[in-house]
Amino acid sequence: MNNLKRSLLIITVLMAAVMELIDTTIVNVALSHMSGNLGATLEDTTWVVTAYAIANVIIIPITSFLTAIFGRRNYYIGSIVVFVVCSFMCGSAGDIWTLVFFRFLQGLGGGALLSVSQAVIFELFPKEKQSVASAIFGIGVFIGPTIGPTMGGIIIDNYSWPLIFYINVPIGILAATACYFLLTEPAIKPKVNKIDWTGIALLATGIGSLQTVLERGQTEDWFATGYITVLTITAIVSLTGFVIWELKIEHPVVNLRVFRSKSLTIAAILTFITGIGMFTSVFLTPVIAQRLLGFSPTQTGFLLLPGAIIAIVGLILSGRLIQSGVSPLMVVAAGFMCFIYFNWNMSGINFDTSAHTITINLIFRALGMAFLTVPLTMLAVSSLPPADIPQGAALNNMMRQLGGAFGISAVNTFTARRMAVHRTDLLVNITNTNSYAVGRLNSLISYFEHKGINPIDAKIKAMAVIEQTVVKQSAMLSYVDAFAMIGLLFAMALPLLLLVVKSPKNAAISKMVIADH
Repeated sequence: MNNLKRSLLIITVLMAAVMELIDTTIVNVALSHMSGNLGATLEDTTWVVTAYAIANVIIIPITSFLTAIFGRRNYYIGSIVVFVVCSFMCGSAGDIWTLVFFRFLQGLGGGALLSVSQAVIFELFPKEKQSVASAIFGIGVFIGPTIGPTMGGIIIDNYSWPLIFYINVPIGILAATACYFLLTEPAIKPKVNKIDWTGIALLATGIGSLQTVLERGQTEDWFATGYITVLTITAIVSLTGFVIWELKIEHPVVNLRVFRSKSLTIAAILTFITGIGMFTSVFLTPVIAQRLLGFSPTQTGFLLLPGAIIAIVGLILSGRLIQSGVSPLMVVAAGFMCFIYFNWNMSGINFDTSAHTITINLIFRALGMAFLTVPLTMLAVSSLPPADIPQGAALNNMMRQLGGAFGISAVNTFTARRMAVHRTDLLVNITNTNSYAVGRLNSLISYFEHKGINPIDAKIKAMAVIEQTVVKQSAMLSYVDAFAMIGLLFAMALPLLLLVVKSPKNAAISKMVIADH
């Protein structure tokens, strides 16, 4: 393949991966608009996010198997077509459950766009330049979820929510057409074996149940709800059975034996933690900006944009540093320190915090992602034989998605409980003996009476305002607590880095990872 075709193929598969990743977050700022337009509750509308995540996590680990069955070219192009068609159907949906159904199918189509894209990019680079491939793919991994809210905000403020899905159609058609002419089968074709239907069923049941529990547990009050309890038991039994079954049979749908690679195992753990930080920060920041600080969807989206731009430079820089002989340990440690610094700063924000301050904080978050993506992605696949790279890449990508789902679920639970604690602490101070509280109440009563409201109703309204203030303050305190908790998690993970990489004796990237023997 000549350099022009090679470059065009890299751009094409990266574009497809970015398109898929954008859809993981682009709907976050549009849920309330969808809810009102489709006549659904906000709780039901969140299934638009849940359905996509469930489908993604189910399909990602079996992309290697599906690639072997259908051929990489056919499966990849077919997945783009499914993604595009379902994107159009999502935008055309007339009710919430039609939207959820096609959103699930869209997630099934999108699953291949991440793992196969990564495998193609790594295949196009020689072993000694794998860090460059990792940096290029890292651009998509990072930029997609980050610019999703920005794009969503602009679309919601200026157009309508269906355009969030329609925008995928021309991009997908272009990507599918380019792949038809440029994409070929891998040099080493995976062997097609007997279809492991048992493994597929156990995986789909287990991951689907687990993801639903993680996404809906807090909303449904966890085990106080019958179906959450049932799904938790189902997830445990199915996933345990899946692991046992896949390690037992000769030709599993997901080759868990690749985890014999020490580097892949450690990379998967650290990628899981990175996924927590990556997705929770994108989740918490828009919530604080819109619900507490009063930013518009567009303003909220643009908070993340400067960091996304700077991260591109950081990704390229980190790849070049590793290739030039800088210890990957230093790069990974720098990434974790940036994340710790970001969360520490965000744990100190309040209602007077400016958009500029949040944007600066998010730049450190972006640099953290940039410094982590290259060495961790490289670590996951560089010690694997070529035939196992697609499986290793798929499992590592799944860990990032699971980390995000787990992180958001944990944050939702944590903030809900901390909100109750902070509310109680604040209400203790609102008493007849607190001169500030009494003065504030009397001031509000006088204000409403001045507006012509009778004294009884004026007091009721004044109490409602104070209640609203307590709720907002409790929410802010709980969210900054969440940032502190995530920062602590990254700090606790730092010792794991000592097991990941060691300083290379030369610039060869193959020396970056821990040897498996």
